[in-house]
Amino acid sequence: MLGTDTTLDDLLVVRPGRVVEMVGDLGTGLTRLGLRLLADHSRTAPVVVLDSRGWISPPAAWETGVQPERLVVVRCPDHALWPKVTAVLLEGVRALYAEVPVRVKEQDLRRLAAMARARRVAVVMRGNPLPPGVSHLRLRAIGVTWEGADRGHGRLGRRRLVLEASGKGVAGIPRIIEVEDEGTDVVRLVSDVVVDRVAVG
Repeated sequence: MLGTDTTLDDLLVVRPGRVVEMVGDLGTGLTRLGLRLLADHSRTAPVVVLDSRGWISPPAAWETGVQPERLVVVRCPDHALWPKVTAVLLEGVRALYAEVPVRVKEQDLRRLAAMARARRVAVVMRGNPLPPGVSHLRLRAIGVTWEGADRGHGRLGRRRLVLEASGKGVAGIPRIIEVEDEGTDVVRLVSDVVVDRVAVG
């Protein structure tokens, strides 16, 4: 069980005042999934992508269902300035996807998470693992499979991303979930199993 107030579908939703943490290697599809978590919020209010690496393009977000007229991309490669920029954004938006630079201090991350809770901003943070207690739900990519391409040729038809979900969002019981992405704005859970705690690294 996920808890009395949580369903499997809740794992693909970031709620106001909650921080969802995403951890994993480049190329696993986490950026696309993180942008997809903004889509529902963009139907009613502007959403912001805080890009610390300078590589996120608006069309990538639009393809996940984010409304074009409600997307704002802010680029901030300076790790020292990043906490201040994030704090300003938390004062004025409903949902934020933020790439976290490597050298951001733990106390800054804790302060920003407290701000997100107080302002009821839905936040997705992608990068290195956050300090304990900062995120409500942690999604760690542990595998990805691609279909439709062979030896570098062809059209990608489907991607399945295997994630370990942990934290309060799953009532403290780690789970392995599989997310299917067919290249449209539809991203869905296709399987869910409870993880043996001893086996989880």
